[in-house]
Amino acid sequence: MAALTEASRLGIRPFADSTKAELRFVKTPEEVQSVIWAVYRQVLGNEHLFESERLSSAESLLHQAQITVRDFVRAIALSELYKQKFFYTNSQVRFIELNYKHLLGRAPYDESEIAYHVDLYNSQGYEAEMNSYIDSVEYQQSFGDAIVPNYRGFQTTIGQKTVGFPHFFQLYRGYANSDRAQNQPQGRLTWDLGKNLVSPIYPAASGSLTGVTTGNRGGNTYRIRVTQAAAANSPRIRQSITEVVVPFDQLSNRLQQLNRQGGKVISIDLS
Repeated sequence: MAALTEASRLGIRPFADSTKAELRFVKTPEEVQSVIWAVYRQVLGNEHLFESERLSSAESLLHQAQITVRDFVRAIALSELYKQKFFYTNSQVRFIELNYKHLLGRAPYDESEIAYHVDLYNSQGYEAEMNSYIDSVEYQQSFGDAIVPNYRGFQTTIGQKTVGFPHFFQLYRGYANSDRAQNQPQGRLTWDLGKNLVSPIYPAASGSLTGVTTGNRGGNTYRIRVTQAAAANSPRIRQSITEVVVPFDQLSNRLQQLNRQGGKVISIDLS
C-alpha cells in the first residue's frame, strides 16, 4: 500500500499499476493495435499523434507479423516524424536525454554516456546514433524483440546505477505531460552530469507531477536497502545489507553519500 501511495504522489501510479505491453504470439488485430499505440506513446514521449502522422506501412507489417515490436520501434526512431518532433527542435544533449528516455526507459547515468553519443552522431550520423540504443545489449535484455520499451528509471534494480532514479525525475514531468510540451530545448541534466551530482527530485510547476497536491513531503520517509562491500584488509569477506531511513528532503543527499561510500542501493521504499 505504501508503494502505491508513493507511486500516486510522484505521478507514476499508471506505470506501477500497468503490465508490460508485448507481442509474442499470434494476437488479434485489436491486441496488435493496442501495442502499436503503446509504442507511439513511449517512443514519441506521450506526444499527440495526428492520423496523417502515423507510420501506416510499418503498422501494416506489424499486423502481418512481418516485423517485430523492436522493428516498429526502430521505424519510428528513424522516421522523419521523430526528427521533426525531437531532433530538429532540441540541442544535441537534450536530444540524447530524450533518446535514453524513449528507447531505454531511463535517464543517462553520467557525462560519459552523453559524450559517447555526441561522438557517435558526429562521426557516423543519425541512423547510427538511433540504432545504438535499439541494438544495445541493454535494450535486448530489458525488452527483447517483443516488449514495448517502458520506463525503468522509477526503480533501482540490479545493473542499474542508483543515480538513474533521481536523474529520471528531471526528465519525467507527469503521466499527462508530453516531452515537447515541456518546451525545454536545452538539456535538463547537463549541470548534474557535468558535476557528477545526484539530481534533486522536484515536483512539476503545478506543485505535483500529476496535478494532485503533494502535501507535506517532509512527513514522508524512505527506507533504503544498501549492500556494502567489505573494507580493504577487513576480515569480513561477504557483503552486508543494511537499511537506512531518511526523510524525503534528504533523499538525494543521502543517495549521493551512499554512492561515495561505495554502497549499492537494492531498493527504495516508502517507510
